[in-house]
Amino acid sequence: MKKKSTHLHLRVLHRFVVEFFLSSMLFLSVNSQVTPPPPSPDAQVMFALKKSLDPPQTLGWSDSDPCKWDHVVCSEDRRVTRIQIGHQNLQGTLPWNLQKLTQLERLELQWNNISGPLPSLNGLSSLQVLMLSNNHLNSVPSDFFSGLTSLQSVEIDNNPFSGWQIPQSLKNASSLQNLSANSANVTGQIPGFLGPDDFPGLSILHLAFNQLVGGLPESFSGSQIQSLWVNGQKGNAKLSGSIHVIQNMTSLKEVWLHSNSFSGPLPDFSGLKELESLSLRDNSFTGPVPASLLKLESLKSLNLTNNLLQGPMPVFKSSVSLDLAKDSNSFCLPSPGECDPRVNTLLLIANSMGYPSRFSENWKGNDPCADWMGITCSNGNIIVVNFQRMNLTGVISAEFASLKSLQRLVLADNNLTGIIPVELSTLPALKELDVSNNQLYGKIPALKSNVIVTTNGNPDIGKDKSSLSPGSPSGSPNATGSTNDGGSSNGGKRSSALIALIVFCVIGGVFVIGLIGLLVFCLYKKKQKRFSRVQSPNRMVIHPRHSGSDNESVKITVAGSSVSVGAISETHTVPSSEPGEIQMVEAGNMVISIQVLRNVTDNFSKENILGQGGFGTVYMGELHDGTKIAVKRMEAGVIAGKGLTEFKSEIAVLTKVRHRHLVALLGYCLDGNEKLLVYEYMPQGTLSRHIFNWAVEGLKPLEWTRRLTIALDVARGVEYLHGLAHQSFIHRDLKPSNILLGDDMRAKVADFGLVRLAPEGKGSIETRIAGTFGYLAPEYAVTGRVTTKVDMFSFGVILMELITGRKALDESQPEESMHLVTWFRRMHLNKDSFHKAIDPTIDLNEETVASISTVAELAGHCCAREPYQRPDMGHAVNVLSSLVELWKPTDQCSEDIYGIDLDMSLPQALKKWQAYEGRSYMESSSSSLLPSLDNTQTSIPTRPYGFAESFSSADGR
Repeated sequence: MKKKSTHLHLRVLHRFVVEFFLSSMLFLSVNSQVTPPPPSPDAQVMFALKKSLDPPQTLGWSDSDPCKWDHVVCSEDRRVTRIQIGHQNLQGTLPWNLQKLTQLERLELQWNNISGPLPSLNGLSSLQVLMLSNNHLNSVPSDFFSGLTSLQSVEIDNNPFSGWQIPQSLKNASSLQNLSANSANVTGQIPGFLGPDDFPGLSILHLAFNQLVGGLPESFSGSQIQSLWVNGQKGNAKLSGSIHVIQNMTSLKEVWLHSNSFSGPLPDFSGLKELESLSLRDNSFTGPVPASLLKLESLKSLNLTNNLLQGPMPVFKSSVSLDLAKDSNSFCLPSPGECDPRVNTLLLIANSMGYPSRFSENWKGNDPCADWMGITCSNGNIIVVNFQRMNLTGVISAEFASLKSLQRLVLADNNLTGIIPVELSTLPALKELDVSNNQLYGKIPALKSNVIVTTNGNPDIGKDKSSLSPGSPSGSPNATGSTNDGGSSNGGKRSSALIALIVFCVIGGVFVIGLIGLLVFCLYKKKQKRFSRVQSPNRMVIHPRHSGSDNESVKITVAGSSVSVGAISETHTVPSSEPGEIQMVEAGNMVISIQVLRNVTDNFSKENILGQGGFGTVYMGELHDGTKIAVKRMEAGVIAGKGLTEFKSEIAVLTKVRHRHLVALLGYCLDGNEKLLVYEYMPQGTLSRHIFNWAVEGLKPLEWTRRLTIALDVARGVEYLHGLAHQSFIHRDLKPSNILLGDDMRAKVADFGLVRLAPEGKGSIETRIAGTFGYLAPEYAVTGRVTTKVDMFSFGVILMELITGRKALDESQPEESMHLVTWFRRMHLNKDSFHKAIDPTIDLNEETVASISTVAELAGHCCAREPYQRPDMGHAVNVLSSLVELWKPTDQCSEDIYGIDLDMSLPQALKKWQAYEGRSYMESSSSSLLPSLDNTQTSIPTRPYGFAESFSSADGR
C-alpha cells in the first residue's frame, strides 16, 4: 500500500513538471511576439518612395519593415544605406524628402521610367554612388549637389532635363571619380574646376550630346582623366578652339571630340602613352598630322574624317583602325606621298600663323600655282604672296626666304606680332614688302635699295621690344607708308632733318656721358679713400699667356674684397706692350688659375666627382692644408651651346647675392674653353641623399624637426632671391638635389645655372623651358612664362617630399600614385589616408602630427593650379618659422666682420668665409660699418651696400 502511494506521488510530480515547462515556453513565445523590433527611422521616407513609384508586388516591397524589402540594405542601427532598384521598369516621381535618408550611400534608379523633377539631395554627406540614367526626369535643382561630400560616381545620362549648368557646389565632392551626364542638356562651358586641383581622382568625364560651348579648360593640364567624351554638342556654337591642353593629360585612354568646332593644329601626342581611342572627325583641325600621333604605340582606333588637315596623307600601323574618308581633308595628295616643296614651304609659313583655317579651306591639291588663295605664280614660281586683311595672327615666318622668286610680299592689315625676319634680306627678286598696320617691332632688315618697304601702322617698329598687348589696335590704316628708295622730295627733306637730329643727339649724348663718367670716377675715388681704413685694397691678378689666348695680349683681372654686395669682376684684354693702361674696375670675386684647380682636384679625377648635372660635373678639391672645395666644371662641348648661358648666369647672380642659405661662390676661372666655378664644400651632400637614399648610403633618416629647419632654410634663401636681394631673381630649378647640407645639417640652395633675372616692373617673363619634370609649375611647362610663383610650386613639391619621403616622380610606384602632387592631394583628403602618406621613419606624436598638418596645408597652397592662388615665399617663411625655434647669431667680433681679405691665400679665405658665413656685410656708409648685434632676425645689416633706400632690416631673414 505504501509502495502504491509513492508511485502515485511520482506521477503527479512528473505531470506538474511537464505542465510547468510547457507553460513557460508558451509564456516566452507570447512575449517574443509582443515585443517586435523597433521600426526603421527611415520608414516614413521609404513608404513615401513606395507610394510615389507604386511598384508591382514582384519588387518585394510588401513587408511593413523597409529593411526587409528586396533591393534595400540597412545598417545595424536600421538606417537605409542602399536603394538599388535599377532596370525595374518603375514609373512615377521621386518624393521631396529623399534628402532625409542621411545614411544613404548608394541610390540606383537607372533604366526606369521615373519622371518629374529631381528632388534636392542636399546634405546626403554619405552618398557615394548616384545612378539616375535613362529616365524621364525633367529638372535639376540648383542645390542638388550641395553637401554631397562623399560622392564618387554620378551617372545622370539620357534625361530630358531643362537646361542647367554644372554648379560650383559639385566642388565639395573632391573624391569624385566618375561624372557622366551625356544627353542631359548641360549648358554653358565645361567648368575649369573639374581639373586636378579640385578633383585629383576624376578618371571619367562624359559630357557628350549636350549644349556646351567654349573650349577645353586649361586647368585640365595634369588631370588624371582616362576617358573624355565631349562629342556631339547640339548647339549652334558647339565646343571650339584649340585642344593643345590634352597633350598634358597623360592618363588619357579614350578621347572623343567629334562633331564639334575645334580648330587649330593637332597637339603633341608623345606623352599620351596609353591613348587607345581618338575620335576627331567633323571638326576644323588644320595643319599636318603630327609624327607623334603616327608613332603612338598604344593607339587602336582613330577617326580623322571631315577636317581641314594638310600636308601628306598620314600612314598608320596596320593595328590602328582608321576612319579617314577620301577627300575629307585638305591633304596635298589623295594617297600617301611627299608634297611639292613649294607646298611644304607654304605650310611652314602657315605654321608660324597657327595654320589659319582660311588657308586650309582654300589651299587644295599639290600645286600652289593652281588658284591658291593669296598666291600668284609665273612659270611655276611663286612671285606674289598677298595675305592682306586676312585677320592673321602669329609671326612672320623666316621661311618666306625660301621663295627665291618672290617679288611682292604683302602682309598688311593683320594682327601679326614679333619682328621682320632678317632672312628676307636674302630674297634676290624682292621689290615690295608691305607689313603696315600690324603689331610688329624691331629693326627693319637691310634690304636692297630698290625695295619699297611699307611699315606704317606699327608703333614699335625700330624699338627693341613691343609696347602693345596682344589685340591692341595697331595703328591707323590711313597712315602714309614709308619706303627706302628715297620717296618724294618731302620724304627726302624729312630724312635730312631726321639725320641732323640724330647726329645732334649722338654728340650731345657723348658729352653728357663724359660728364657723368667724370663725376662717377670722382665719387669712386672719394669712396675708396673712405673705405681705406677697413677694406683691403683691390688686387690685380695678371694671368700669363695660355692656350686659347691671343699671342699679343695678356688677361688682366681685377679682384677685390667680396664684402660689397652686388660687386662684379671684370676681365680686360690689353696689348702686352702697353701694360700701363690698365683700368681699375669694381671689386668682385676671386679669380683662380686653372693650374690650381687641376692640382686640387687631382686633374679632375673621376674619384673626386661629387655629382653631375645638365651643364657640368662637380668635383671635390682638397687644398694643401686639407680644406675642401667644390669645383663645377663645364665641358667645352656643353658650353658651346646653352651651357655657356647657364655659366654666365651663375656668375652674374652669385656675384650679386650673399645669404647664409645660398651656396657661396668662392671663385671662378675662365681659361679658354674651360669654364669653372668654385663653391664652398657642403660635407653632407644633397637633401635627396637624406630623404630618398639614406638607407643605401648608411645614413640616419631625418627627424621631423630637422626637416622643418631645412624647409625654413630653403624658404629664407629663395625669399632673399625673390625680393630681398639687390634685384629679384627666379631660381626655376628648385629640387632636393639642388639643396645642400653642411655638417650642422643646415641647408643652402645651390645650382643657379637656371636662374633668370626677373625684369623690373614685370610680373613674368617668357623664356625657354628649363627645370626638372615633377617640379615644374603647370603654367611654366605649358607656356614658358615664369614668375616667382614657379619657385613656389617647386617648393611645395619639396615640402611634400619632406613629409612623405617619396620622390616627385617615382616610376616604381603604381600609375595612380606615380606623380607625387596628385597622389598627395588625394591622400590629404581625409585624416586616415593622410597618416598613411607620412614617411614611416618619422616618429609621430600629437605635436608632430599637428606640425606636419600645417606644413601639408602650406604645400597644398604652394602647388595650387593657378599662380595667383599660391602664396609668396615670405608667407612660407612666416608659417615655417612659427614651427621652428628661431635662429640666434653668436656674438660677433667687430674687428672680423668685414668679410674676406682677398690678399689671403685661398685656404685662408675659405676658412674665414666658413667661420663668418651668414654674418652681416659691410654697409656703404662709414657711420654704419658695425651692424647691430641685437638684430637676431637678419643676416645682413640695416641696408647693405648697393641696396635700395627702402630696404630695411626687417626685409632680411
